[in-house]
Amino acid sequence: MIEIQAYRPEHAQGVVDVILPIQQEEFGIPITLEGQPDLKDIAGFYQKGHGNFWVALDGGKVVGTISLLDIGNAQVALRKMFVAASHRGKEHGTAARLLDGAIAWARAQGVRQILLGTTDKFLAAHRFYEKNGFRLIEKSTLPPAFPVMVVDSRFYALDC
Repeated sequence: MIEIQAYRPEHAQGVVDVILPIQQEEFGIPITLEGQPDLKDIAGFYQKGHGNFWVALDGGKVVGTISLLDIGNAQVALRKMFVAASHRGKEHGTAARLLDGAIAWARAQGVRQILLGTTDKFLAAHRFYEKNGFRLIEKSTLPPAFPVMVVDSRFYALDC
């Protein structure tokens, strides 16, 4: 049974153990833990203002992550959406539960827009976001506070 919880410090290693292999091995993105200082201070980076970070747990083991980064102006950036291969697909519903929870939380906080950036390589992610109401937008329409990552090449928005 998958359980969604707000991030706590005891989840730190599990978060890294889910995210890094997906980035490095599955998608061949040359990124390290050192290149992601947010992962070394999740509470300080994400869990403030309209931001938060959640984990999907299966028997206490982290199998998925999602976060919202407060970028001001009642907008948040959706970041760190990753689900372990073993817990992907409709039969598990992990990604949908993570996203639905984050969207519901954002709406309850008065957020008016969720923005995200992703790479051209994450084709399944593109379909998933579009199926969940996100619309493709041009990079030029992003607010100045949006943290564009080096690998980001596609951008989406969801109006809350």
